[in-house]
Amino acid sequence: MTEAEIRRAIVEACRAMNALGINQGTSGNISVRHDGTMLITPTSTPYDEMCPEDIAAVAIPGEDETWKGRRPPSTEWRFHRDILRARPEAGAIVHAHPPYCTALAIARRDIPGCHYMMAVFGGTDVRVADYATFGTSELSRNALAALEGRSACLLANHGMIVFGPSLRRAMWAAVELETIARQYYLSLLIGGPHILSDTEIADAGRKLGAYGAQEKVA
Repeated sequence: MTEAEIRRAIVEACRAMNALGINQGTSGNISVRHDGTMLITPTSTPYDEMCPEDIAAVAIPGEDETWKGRRPPSTEWRFHRDILRARPEAGAIVHAHPPYCTALAIARRDIPGCHYMMAVFGGTDVRVADYATFGTSELSRNALAALEGRSACLLANHGMIVFGPSLRRAMWAAVELETIARQYYLSLLIGGPHILSDTEIADAGRKLGAYGAQEKVA
């Protein structure tokens, strides 16, 4: 995709987040890797007013905190950049405050292997990162620790993060994570879930790969 196409896709994805009910207002943010930089949503900009020219550009390498664009980047630019730097397989990152993921994050409750689709996030659970103030280096470090071996995590008392090789894949994963979070939450109300074994989750992961799940949603 060209830079112009990526910018348009980010705006469309932001509006889709709110339409799908996985985010509210301007609380979430999205970034996409492009030629050594990340293109990221601007801070405090309503999605229905956002246009492609508002997307900020931040260099991924180095410690320079400068940015290019007509609006400053999201206050969460730091963990976006640090994830893209640490995880070369990440092409796009979606951060949002979906109701069920956030409820579990407020309760500081990991999502266990309650559904075989947990395999798409790289392991048998989705962890809750320790709490830190938004926009800080501490939050970024905590998120990276929770994402070790995973492509998704919850942020304590905050929301969730998912990444994927493409924006389309990351958006799909965000919806999938909120769906599983809702199912897990509801199962807790009727006596608690039966947790799949590590072997069962791994078997599901291999089958999902064999079915071409990666290609279908990439």
